[in-house]
Amino acid sequence: MTNAAGGGPAEPVTSEWFEFDLAGHEARRRAEVLAALGPGWDPPAAMRAEDAAAGLLYSGLDAGQRATYRMLVAAGVLPPREGGAASDAADRP
Repeated sequence: MTNAAGGGPAEPVTSEWFEFDLAGHEARRRAEVLAALGPGWDPPAAMRAEDAAAGLLYSGLDAGQRATYRMLVAAGVLPPREGGAASDAADRP
């Protein structure tokens, strides 16, 4: 292999570290997300709706499903439900 000038051997390729500062891009991305959500977006209402949906998802499980749910929580696959949730009742997971 020769160098670009056609003379002697090519210089060895060295690995150089370089960095990209994505802070500006991340700020723009977040601003675009908030703009897309619009002024009517209510974060606390969204969280309440998610909690209600999770409660429905894990409600009405039979004994085998509850055992599987508990196993998945113990293994760290599913997050534990907050105490007092409908799905934490004795007859639920």
